[in-house]
Amino acid sequence: MPKIEPFDRHVDQYERWFEENHFTYASELESVRALLPGDGKGIEIGVGTGRFAVPLDIRLGVEPSPVMRAVAQSRGITVVDGVAEALPFDDALFDFALMVTTICFLDDPAAAIIEAYRVLKPGGSLLIGLVDRNSLLGRKYERFKNKNVFYGEAIFYSTDEVVTLLKEGGFKDLAFTQTIFQDLQEIHEMEPVKEGYGEGSFIVVRGVK
Repeated sequence: MPKIEPFDRHVDQYERWFEENHFTYASELESVRALLPGDGKGIEIGVGTGRFAVPLDIRLGVEPSPVMRAVAQSRGITVVDGVAEALPFDDALFDFALMVTTICFLDDPAAAIIEAYRVLKPGGSLLIGLVDRNSLLGRKYERFKNKNVFYGEAIFYSTDEVVTLLKEGGFKDLAFTQTIFQDLQEIHEMEPVKEGYGEGSFIVVRGVK
């Protein structure tokens, strides 16, 4: 079952996070943009309220939460009801797919990656943005997850675990960006975006079909 109940109930709190953490959000956007293909037909899986899809000009999303879906649609995104493990699309349809912090809420991440592979064209890219469990922020989220309305049911993964899932799902030519190098309360300007992983809390991994 998709973990949609907290997102249906607390969409206002979800939206407020982006306003209160503007520089964190902007830094994460830049780390995704650095690896995102410049053109082609794309989709965001777990589009939420469209906070990444809109500025990245991704016009199509999948989202199981009806409340989040409605907000994304109000922002001009075409949103399909569905889950990452069973995408309602034909094979080899997209040039790229994006998942941002979606993986920690999935029932079966391995199945979701296989599905993403299926709907991508040969040479297409899957980008996964995540908070690395072993990072400064990841350890904090893990420690206090039961006090957070969204992360209570989340399963955080390390970048290495996601790399294994991508390779097992058939993806190759992996590339990485990282950002968020300090606690959120200490961020008062844009964080740098670097290649690789192991330092930052927010990691983007791109694999190619």
